[in-house]
Amino acid sequence: MKFHLANPGNTKLFTGYAADHVMVNRERYSSSIVVRADEIRTDWQIASFDELNEAHFEYFLALQPEVLLLGTGTRQQFPHPRLYRALTNAGIGIECMDTPAACRTYNILVEEDRKVVAAILF
Repeated sequence: MKFHLANPGNTKLFTGYAADHVMVNRERYSSSIVVRADEIRTDWQIASFDELNEAHFEYFLALQPEVLLLGTGTRQQFPHPRLYRALTNAGIGIECMDTPAACRTYNILVEEDRKVVAAILF
C-alpha cells in the first residue's frame, strides 16, 4: 500500500509498505529499521521477531520516546514482558502490532507531534 502525503518536508514518514519492505519518504527499506520523526536508523541489528532479547529493547532507552511502536511483520506478535521491562520501568509505552498498523499509527502520532519511535521487523 502507498500513502499519499501533502508535504512530508524533513519529517520521516512512512509512504508505503508491503510484506517485504517499507518506504520512508519514498525510500525503500527491506531490513529492520528504527524510525523517528527526525531520523532513520539501520543499526538496530535484528533479523526476526524470534531473535528479540532484552538488549534489543534497551537500545530504545537512549532515544527516550513516549511510545515505541513495534511492527512485528505480517502478523501481530507479542514479546514476553520481561524483554521490555527496562522500557516500562523508564515510563516508555510499547505497542506491538503488525507492520502496516505500526506504519499508520506512527504517521498519525508524528503528525500530532508525539515523541514516537517505530521499530520495524521483517
